[in-house]
Amino acid sequence: MRSYLRLVCTTVLLAASATALAAPQAAQTQPKKELTPQQQRMSSCNTEATGKKGDTRKEFMSHCLKGESTTAAPAKTTQQQKMVTCNKDASAKALKGDDRKKFMSTCLKG
Repeated sequence: MRSYLRLVCTTVLLAASATALAAPQAAQTQPKKELTPQQQRMSSCNTEATGKKGDTRKEFMSHCLKGESTTAAPAKTTQQQKMVTCNKDASAKALKGDDRKKFMSTCLKG
């Protein structure tokens, strides 16, 4: 019985080894697929984004994948500029809670 189990185990191992060795050769014989234009754009944008992190990288990738100019950052709108200014002022005054909400509301209106 032991010799029968050894024979079965050996056969299974040999079959598995032969399959594992044949798999890389089969992969090499298939031609490489061409990348789609979107995949090519993704690859080049990813290369250009090297070194960027967080929101800066997300914004860069978004513009790059849309085909927009990636050299200049988009200009902030007047409302965005107001928001930045009011936020800085509220932080400088250490406002919190309802006081901050009131200040921000008044600041953004005027």
